[in-house]
Amino acid sequence: METKQTRLTPFGMMVRKRLIDKNMTQVELAALLGCNKQYIHKILVGERSGKKYIEEISRILDIEMAA
Repeated sequence: METKQTRLTPFGMMVRKRLIDKNMTQVELAALLGCNKQYIHKILVGERSGKKYIEEISRILDIEMAA
């Protein structure tokens, strides 16, 4: 049985690092955003753009976005 390997986008890697730094889970982040953890995962691996949430994720996790 083959498993699908998912790779984090550069933004996904930053989010993952900041979650670890803040001792926070994707579930907690999703709760703050009002979405589910599966959607957060899809944003982090690039399956969804997450345009609606990227700015808020960046604010919550203190991630500076390049212009």
